[in-house]
Amino acid sequence: MTTDLPARMLRLLSLLQTRREWSGTELAERLGVTGRTIRRDIDRLRDLGYPVEGTTGHAGGYRLASGAAMPPLILDDDEAIATAVALRTAAGHLTGMEETALRALAKLEQVLPARLRTQVAAVQETTATIGWETRGPRVDPELLGSLAAACRDHESVTFDYTTRHGGCAARRVEPHHLIASGGLWYLLAHDTDKNDWRIYRLDRITNPAPTRRRFTPRPVPGDDPAAYVADKIATAPTRYRAIATVHAPAHTVRHRTWALAARIHPRDEATCTVDCSSNHLPGIAQTLAALDADYTLDADPEVTAYLHRTAARMRHATNS
Repeated sequence: MTTDLPARMLRLLSLLQTRREWSGTELAERLGVTGRTIRRDIDRLRDLGYPVEGTTGHAGGYRLASGAAMPPLILDDDEAIATAVALRTAAGHLTGMEETALRALAKLEQVLPARLRTQVAAVQETTATIGWETRGPRVDPELLGSLAAACRDHESVTFDYTTRHGGCAARRVEPHHLIASGGLWYLLAHDTDKNDWRIYRLDRITNPAPTRRRFTPRPVPGDDPAAYVADKIATAPTRYRAIATVHAPAHTVRHRTWALAARIHPRDEATCTVDCSSNHLPGIAQTLAALDADYTLDADPEVTAYLHRTAARMRHATNS
């Protein structure tokens, strides 16, 4: 039984932050107290300004509602370390929000107990991130949050969108999912004007505005948002064409290369084709080098010329 009132209050607040709703009986069992004690502690939290709401139902329950200010976040030791590590990982990867993650990590470290601060510092000092490509465009956390809320609440939104050709047009969509891939964020949405599914890069979205109009979610083609977006990215027009016929099974190649699975197609049990097409010649070379198998290549002249130059430099380096 938790007899220390301050400790019990903190524990109660922590529980309310981990789930949408708790019954009074569940809270009493977790804290080892009576239902009457839980009701008194809930009243104490309300007196301190925490917006704890009572819920209706057979047994009744409690939930922490949204308030004017965010209450202190209560984390146990493992949760605090896991959060710090996750922020440190986000700061080192191509998420488009590296600077925001670092600011959040700095704030978290300021309030960590000394015993945890040293552990988190050790993680930071002894880890590093390998970046295989140029960092992607910055992502506005406010935009990400507002679109996520619109996806969750099934609320239509409008925004201006800049296409890959540089043109800009107004869009009105039903947002469904946010997908992160290759250092970029994508919005999967149903365009109400075109009456079709579309994918929008978040770094090309400006002037977003909620419409306050709700919609009934449509089923995503294939019922897999990530797979649908991956397939669209894989089949999107590219500047340079390069198709490799690889003398290895498709499943083996999938484990050897970072090419999207949708770009790898089996021909038979022993060979497959890999679409290495890209807007960047170095990316094509990297994908081909990762195949680790013999292959023949059908590619644009610009691709073959670049590969010949790269191979010549490598031969010169190994012969010198």
